[in-house]
Amino acid sequence: MINLGKKALEAKDFLSSVTEEQKNTALKSIAKALRDNSKTIIEENKKDLKIGRNAGLNSGLLDRLMLDESRINAIADGVEDVAALPDPCGITLEEIKRPNGLVIKKISVPLGVIGIIYEARPNVTADAAVLCLKSSNAVILRGGKEAINSNMAIASVMRAAIKDCGFDENCIQLVTDTSRDSANEMMRLNGYLDCLIPRGGKNLIKTVVENSTVPVIETGSGNCHIYVDGDADIEMAAKIIFNAKTQRIGVCNACESLVINSEIIGRALPKIKELLDTKNVEIRGDERARAVCGGILPAAEEDFSTEYLDYIISVKTVDTLDEAIKHINKNSTRHSEAIITSNKSHAEEFLRRIDSSSVYVNASTRFTDGGEFGLGAEIGISTQKLHARGPMGLRELTTTKYLIYGNGQIR
Repeated sequence: MINLGKKALEAKDFLSSVTEEQKNTALKSIAKALRDNSKTIIEENKKDLKIGRNAGLNSGLLDRLMLDESRINAIADGVEDVAALPDPCGITLEEIKRPNGLVIKKISVPLGVIGIIYEARPNVTADAAVLCLKSSNAVILRGGKEAINSNMAIASVMRAAIKDCGFDENCIQLVTDTSRDSANEMMRLNGYLDCLIPRGGKNLIKTVVENSTVPVIETGSGNCHIYVDGDADIEMAAKIIFNAKTQRIGVCNACESLVINSEIIGRALPKIKELLDTKNVEIRGDERARAVCGGILPAAEEDFSTEYLDYIISVKTVDTLDEAIKHINKNSTRHSEAIITSNKSHAEEFLRRIDSSSVYVNASTRFTDGGEFGLGAEIGISTQKLHARGPMGLRELTTTKYLIYGNGQIR
């Protein structure tokens, strides 16, 4: 791991003198190489899927793991989107001229060397690498064992592509040792890593946050809520909930928890259940929800704070907007929450009081995504409040530096 760190420091120095045009050329080369080598990547991915099925991975994790031609093309499209974005480095954020004649500029600069620890998400290998490259950061990637063959194939393609453009291939490095020891070593790679970003489930994130001596940007698991207000359009609510729950079940911005006002639950929940039944979604509800329609299982208290990543959703009945907000803030992972309502004052109060990184009115939580936010891609969804919050794109992978110009001033 120290050897990877040393190579990353050299690559960091190389990136300090690379132009925006050179970075964009390298990114376009990566996009082309991913498409050209898609068959090889898919074959390696099939190995991971077979191992995953034999190991009993659930359908949500297998969905996250799976790559096909369409998904690889989408990844390549994302790389090109990142190339088209403005360079986040070297921007003058502020300029001050002091009474003594000193000129002080505050500019954006790369974080340096970024480490990413993630699970069965091979798309992260590409997304994280290209965002780091565009923001002039060297990156060390450490994926989970579930996706090791896919990750090695993608990393190999990207490293070869940037090398062909005259780049130090060690701008992108992959840890091929997927043992717990390698993760522990990475968490203590002070002096080499400037920050560490975990992407994955609750346990992975908790482990990294509690054990890392390298500064951590915490990305969160997603117990995302949708609140159906008493003034909601029921047809709209049903369609949004169906999309947020079932479009992809294994992602952090999928809806896991449904909160419904008691004034509307008798009319809304049967419509919602009718749609969810088409995907065989298991509904776990409180007593009042179960009284409205059959086929709903009793919910335990922990259901209201669980990220299922499966065809399961919880339902909580509330009497007021205030009760809904308090329930969500208590059980949320601070990721994404939505209100369905035609009441403008209720919408504004929900937006103001919900303490999560992304808060919606009349839209699916599935939009919490770097690409959907116009960031090209994302390196993670930060649920913390220091440095970055929400989908982390290029700007969030920079810090600041002060440049001070003088002409002989002394203090």
